[in-house]
Amino acid sequence: MTVFHFLNCAFLTFGPHVVYYSATPLSEYDTIGTSVKAAAVYLGTALVKLVCLATLLKVPENDSFDPYQELMKVFIGFIDVAGLYFALTQLTHRNISQNHKFQAVGLGWAFADSVLHRLAPLWIGARGLEFTWEYIFQGLEANANLVMTLSLAALGSLMWLRKNKPKTLIPIIYACALLLATMPSITSSLVSLSYYSLGQTCSNMQLLEEVIGVADTKGGWLRALLLACYGFHQLAAVLGLSETDVTRHP
Repeated sequence: MTVFHFLNCAFLTFGPHVVYYSATPLSEYDTIGTSVKAAAVYLGTALVKLVCLATLLKVPENDSFDPYQELMKVFIGFIDVAGLYFALTQLTHRNISQNHKFQAVGLGWAFADSVLHRLAPLWIGARGLEFTWEYIFQGLEANANLVMTLSLAALGSLMWLRKNKPKTLIPIIYACALLLATMPSITSSLVSLSYYSLGQTCSNMQLLEEVIGVADTKGGWLRALLLACYGFHQLAAVLGLSETDVTRHP
């Protein structure tokens, strides 16, 4: 069962890359060499990013939000854009069209990212005795990363390889490229905020349990009253109402 779970997660993580290569004209034009070169460029880019992260960023003492650290992460994230620029413009490719070129580069880039960040955790953790959804989510994350990388490569191809770009689309292209380049930093910030809000919710639940424990000693009516007040407060939070709105509009 553990081997089946590992194979399932591995196919979910790396299978879409193989399917994309086989189902598109990339396999007909034999662009595997371009994908391998892009993967090698990604490994070099990842090494440069690792050195920059170890040199420029410090280990936070607490979970507080540091704007300087987040800004440095955004600037370091642009190293990926520089690596894609090098892979699209400086590498020697076979006689393939521009559409096939950016797809081959994006596919090799995304596959190298999945191997580097997800192969070892899958091999170590997915073969464990206890089932967990973590590695299935990693596979879904790899699929989303494949789409994002192909999108970034397509935008890079429009910006750097196409000469007759429509002038009205140039700001939109650069804005989308900026959004895609900063997406990892945005997602990490959202994850940190979600963990913070989850911690706040757990603290509130612990406080509620302590209050209910005191209410049990005073009588069941007080417990029912506290639960009703807490339920009304949660309903108001879901509906997006503040406490003042609730009191003004009974």
